[in-house]
Amino acid sequence: MADVVEPSHHHVTASEDRIPVFQKIIYSIGALVNQMQAAALTAMVLVLNLGLGMDPAKVGIIGTVPRLFDAFSDPLIGYTSDNTRTRYGRRRPFMFWGAIVSGFLFCLLFQLHKANGNTFNFWYFIVIQCFFVVAFSFYSIPLIALGFEMTPDYHERTRLQGWGNTLGQLAWLVSPWLFKFMYSNADKDLIHGVRVLAVIFGVFILAGGVLPAIFNKEYFTHLPKPDKKSMRKVVKDFFGGCAVAFKNRPFVQLCIITFLIFNGFMLASAFTAYNIFFYDYGGDYGKGGDLLGWNGTASALVSFLIIFPLITKMATKLGKRNTLLITIPLSIAGYALKWWGYNQQHPYLLLFTAPLIAFSLGSLFTIVTSMLADVCDFDELQTGTRREGIFGAIYWWMIKLGQAAASLASGFLLNWTGFKESLHGHQSPHALLYMRLCDIGIPIVASLIAIYFILTFDISEDKAYNIRRQLEERRGKA
Repeated sequence: MADVVEPSHHHVTASEDRIPVFQKIIYSIGALVNQMQAAALTAMVLVLNLGLGMDPAKVGIIGTVPRLFDAFSDPLIGYTSDNTRTRYGRRRPFMFWGAIVSGFLFCLLFQLHKANGNTFNFWYFIVIQCFFVVAFSFYSIPLIALGFEMTPDYHERTRLQGWGNTLGQLAWLVSPWLFKFMYSNADKDLIHGVRVLAVIFGVFILAGGVLPAIFNKEYFTHLPKPDKKSMRKVVKDFFGGCAVAFKNRPFVQLCIITFLIFNGFMLASAFTAYNIFFYDYGGDYGKGGDLLGWNGTASALVSFLIIFPLITKMATKLGKRNTLLITIPLSIAGYALKWWGYNQQHPYLLLFTAPLIAFSLGSLFTIVTSMLADVCDFDELQTGTRREGIFGAIYWWMIKLGQAAASLASGFLLNWTGFKESLHGHQSPHALLYMRLCDIGIPIVASLIAIYFILTFDISEDKAYNIRRQLEERRGKA
């Protein structure tokens, strides 16, 4: 097992390595777009079951199939972005057009009508979503890679991710209220409400997404142009790059940590709404929607308050790895307390668990994404190649793969618990019990496994600065 002791002294960020505030704000808006599409899609997809009456297993399939396209498109987009050279940069042209096309497709995605029947709606949603996830990857993968390369400094990378994830929490502040919004229209028609929301968020993706494409600057603007290659050589180079990524032990560790923590959370979240609606409130969507909204608001507000002012300072003082070893156990305690938080007499006790659970995601995407930038330096030292795009693509593809698995598993697990949408507020005690057990137990087990991989990650602050020194000496000689 790697030594987990961080250095007793800390490096000071040089002024030339600091990212201007304007650049951080614009990048953070792009991060908010990335978070918003995921948060909105997660909240709005409930309509397929609770509005259209679609079988939960089919809803799970809908969440899984598009990720199979990501399996091919994300690494390919990352590789292409790494090897593109234009006067506008490697990343920004992809981000610009990806934001425009994906924003338009998100508007179309939820234009559903009950009269069309579930078979038509099932295939309509799958097809449009497949186009959407690929189009959005043309935006999100270069954006993520851009975040890895905007500064070479170990601590400034954490600050940038802190900015991005702080503003990104606004997505999770808004998304818990989306069901309430959809249900509160004049006819209490969920389908009409989701059609309106789709247009609002589609326009936001388009408008917010083009800002970093226009205003953010790229750090590696003078890399040599790659040699022209035959198609066979390109394919070989692409798969070789993917293989190198999977052979990079610190990178694989970060993928596993994120896969476990984030997707444990996502799988639990699929059950949280059902537990609130059917255990706490017996099928009352109005009261359940209020609690669902306040629960998400409490979580997002705590994340908003802790990510930048606290998590980034902890990572600077204690080390990135040690910060995770504090925050993840806090979230485990929060999940465990949900057993008492689900209370039919006092439903709002659930809100007291939200701040502890927030420590998990609040630290995960600030610290682990900063660690990924350090891994990209480690890879360049070993291979002589910059490939933020392909590392970012594979990392986020692993997350999306986990989301797909969580979506598929949640649908089948929901059926396994005995839940039946047709029973509405009269679910069996067996179903209500097993829904709570899934909600609480799955993320706890996933987080405990993740702690082992956090303990074995060995790129410390001193090691990261030593890698940077060697790289700059090599580039200077080149």
